[in-house]
Amino acid sequence: MSLTVEPAKPRIGGIIRVDKNHLLDDETIETVRRELEQRGVLVFPELNASDELQLAFTDRLGDRVNFTRKVPGSDSETPDVYKITLDRKLNTEPDYVLGTFFWHVDGITIDQPLPKATVLSARKLSASGGATEFANLYAAYDLLPEAEKRELENLRVIHTVEAAVRPVHGTPSAERIERYRNLAAVMEQPLVWTHEDGRKSLLLGTHADGIVGMPGAHGRALLTRLQQWAAQPDLVYTHNWTEGDLVIWNNQGVMHRVVPYTDEGRIMHRTTIAGKEKPGHVASDQELERIYQMA
Repeated sequence: MSLTVEPAKPRIGGIIRVDKNHLLDDETIETVRRELEQRGVLVFPELNASDELQLAFTDRLGDRVNFTRKVPGSDSETPDVYKITLDRKLNTEPDYVLGTFFWHVDGITIDQPLPKATVLSARKLSASGGATEFANLYAAYDLLPEAEKRELENLRVIHTVEAAVRPVHGTPSAERIERYRNLAAVMEQPLVWTHEDGRKSLLLGTHADGIVGMPGAHGRALLTRLQQWAAQPDLVYTHNWTEGDLVIWNNQGVMHRVVPYTDEGRIMHRTTIAGKEKPGHVASDQELERIYQMA
């Protein structure tokens, strides 16, 4: 079997070349596990995996999880495969897809262990836009000055679906908020996540809506600055898709976003690997209300 791994950038990303008939081999799976921890994002160029092969690959790497079963586009043809698309025939509520134009971590507003990894394959591409950007949250923490690390160490962050889609709709209506709350939770997560293996990463994204114990403006300003820090060019890998590409990333240490597109024909198939670590918990109503009230 021929299997090669090439770095995409020094601090993030790797390109794995292997015949798809060997995607499920022990050597491939062990290589993926090892490189995913070090590189954060791995690309299999033009692999052209079927849903069945993608699910089998997902299952070889861990337990399968589906946290979007209630969202249009999930399980539409194959169980546990979510079709990411703006096609109105498949997705009658595009909020969640439009929200992916902004930095995020998958599943962060769900009351369960944070998904370990996301697998995405390109089935149909848009004529323009549609590249996916990945930012290394481990490296973003490691490169902070030691004094700033100490200042951030014990801060807690409120994450909401409302914040994630606020750039899409502005302030959501009460009806929209009620719908979002039925699909997700308001979660309190650490700003600095100490993982079970001892490594530390920032935990950021547009869904971060405030910092516990800080006035709203102060907390959001800090979160914005840290998000910009984590998205500095040396820590970001941009993947320009080719049809058939398969990409997997460490969802516990990488945030991502898609370059905006309007083409309703673009279709990506997503599967998800369950995590075992649950860094946060459901936020109290009082803390959420306090953050919204404090200017």
